Amino acid sequence: MARERNPRGEMPFLEHLEELRWRILWALLAMAVGTIVGLLIVFNYPVLDFLLAPIRDARSDPTLRLIYLSPADPFFITMKLGIYCGLILSFPIVVYHIWAFLSPALEKREKRAVIPALYLGLGLFIAGAALAYFIALPVTLAFFQAIETEALQGQLEINATIGFVVKLLLAFGAVFELPVVIMGLSVLGLVTPAFLRSKRRHAIVIITILASFLTPGDIITLTIMMMVPLIFLYELGIILSVGIYRGKKRRAEEYAAGLDTSTGAVEAP
Repeated sequence: MARERNPRGEMPFLEHLEELRWRILWALLAMAVGTIVGLLIVFNYPVLDFLLAPIRDARSDPTLRLIYLSPADPFFITMKLGIYCGLILSFPIVVYHIWAFLSPALEKREKRAVIPALYLGLGLFIAGAALAYFIALPVTLAFFQAIETEALQGQLEINATIGFVVKLLLAFGAVFELPVVIMGLSVLGLVTPAFLRSKRRHAIVIITILASFLTPGDIITLTIMMMVPLIFLYELGIILSVGIYRGKKRRAEEYAAGLDTSTGAVEAP
């Protein structure tokens, strides 16, 4: 388990390795437990039907069934869905252990901000996946279907189709973590509000390119679905960064005032 650090938060190299080992073990245990829970969810609830619903709606076929090419495909697709669910369920715990290992020198007030950030990150991930499922996925499927020609016969294979759906949901969920990433970098002192404001135009260009890959379609749909939420999240990240640096400045002033007081008390005759 994690060893006790000295007051400056420093640890010998071997103790760092020992703590890393325990952090990895706890993260793997969380993913294993999450996978078991995910498999229970997949076996007891219609997760596959839930993922297929947008495809059935896009093809106006509520009884659409996917094909599979190997007798083992139904088993492996069930295992994959269970693992996906397990990774999502264990995500906050894994991120916590990564953060706990990388931030030993942070102050107690900064460490207390980790738990709210984890909940914020989980909420943003769910919001991004929901946006993909209810808006981006139907529009993307409609776009792909519109360019099909009469010379093509669509045969949807389960691994490729479910893989496409899951990757889109995970991609949207991941990019919606932008404010949490900015918040973490600000806590570590790697970015500042001034830097983020100065790079706003660059960020918009990167967001546009990213959105064009994640949501193929017309430019209006692209803007509404992806660019606007991501620009809003970037601005939210700037606001969070400002709050973090104001807290750092206030604590620095309090620390300096405390030093002045103690120095004055020592120098007094």
